[in-house]
Amino acid sequence: MSVTIRDVAKHAGVGIATVSRVINGSPSVSEETRQRVLQAIEELNYTPNPIARRLSTGRTWTIGALVPFFTLPEFVKRLQGIQHALSESEYDLVLFNIENLAQRDRYFLDLTRNNRVDGLLILSLSLSDQQVATFREANIPVVLVDAAHPEVSRVVVNHRQGGRMATEHLISLGHQRIAFVSDPLEDPFHFTAPRQRYEGYREALEAAGLPFREEYALHGPHGRENARKMGRTLLSLEEPPTAVFAASDTQAIGVMEAAREMGLRVPDDLSVIGYGDLRDAEYLNLSTIHQPLFESGLEAVNLLLELIEDPPESPRVMELPIHLVERATTARK
Repeated sequence: MSVTIRDVAKHAGVGIATVSRVINGSPSVSEETRQRVLQAIEELNYTPNPIARRLSTGRTWTIGALVPFFTLPEFVKRLQGIQHALSESEYDLVLFNIENLAQRDRYFLDLTRNNRVDGLLILSLSLSDQQVATFREANIPVVLVDAAHPEVSRVVVNHRQGGRMATEHLISLGHQRIAFVSDPLEDPFHFTAPRQRYEGYREALEAAGLPFREEYALHGPHGRENARKMGRTLLSLEEPPTAVFAASDTQAIGVMEAAREMGLRVPDDLSVIGYGDLRDAEYLNLSTIHQPLFESGLEAVNLLLELIEDPPESPRVMELPIHLVERATTARK
C-alpha cells in the first residue's frame, strides 16, 4: 500500500495541513516541526500520488479557484502562490475565470450541484448570505482571498491601513496637495479593496488636518491608459497636486506616463506611489505598498486543506502584513 500524506502526518505527530506547509515551503512552520516532517517524509519514502487517492476514496482530489479577470497581474501572482502550494500536494487545480456576473452565478450553481471539487478558493469576490448557505449545504469548504464574509474563512490584508500608509508617506515628505486614483468604488462584483484604500487615504488626510478635495479623487476602469487620462486631468487643474497615490502599481505607471507627457519630472515635480509591489514596480523603481500576493495564494491553500481535513466550528481569519517600499518616485516637497 502506498504511503499517503496522512501517514506522514501521523508519523511526524502533526496535522495534514502542517505537512502540506512544509512541502510547499511555508515560513509559518517552526524549524523543529519542519525537520520532523522532513524526516518522516524520508523515512516513509513518501511521494504524492493523487490518481491512486482519487480512485480509492470518494473525493475528487481537486481544488477549484474562482478568479475574476485572471490575466491581471495581481491575480496572476496570487495564482502562482496557489499553484505552488498545490504542486506537491495530492490535489489538482481547476481554474474558473470569471468575466461577468452571469458566468459567476453559473459556476457557483455548477460547483454546488455536480460535486466537482473538494474545496474552493474564491479570489476578491464577495459572497451573499444565500451563496454562503448554498456552499455550506453542498458541503464545500470555501476560503476567500482578499474578500470577507463573517461566516467564511479568509486570507486578507488591511487595505485601509495600506491606504493610510501610502498617504502618510506622502504627507511625511511635506506634500499637502495629494490626489488619489483608483478603480471605481462601486462595481458589479463588489470588489472591496479600492474603497478600503480610498478610506485609508481620506483618514490620513483628516488625521493630518489636510482638506479633502473632490477634484483630487478620480476613479475609473482599471488599466494603465485610463490612469494616464486621469493623471492628465489631475495635472491640468489650476492648482494641480504635488503627489498622487494610485491604488495599484498599474495605475501609478499610467500617472507617471501622464506626467512625462506634460513635461513633469518624477519625483522632482510630482511624487507618485502605487500599491501592490508587482514586478514592474521594482523595475521602474516605483515607491509602493507591498502586499503579499504570492503568500496570500499559498496560505489560502494551506487554510483550505485544514478546512477539508478538520472543519472548524467557526471561520478562520488570516491577516497578512503589508509594508511601505520607498523607492525613487517619491521625494520631499
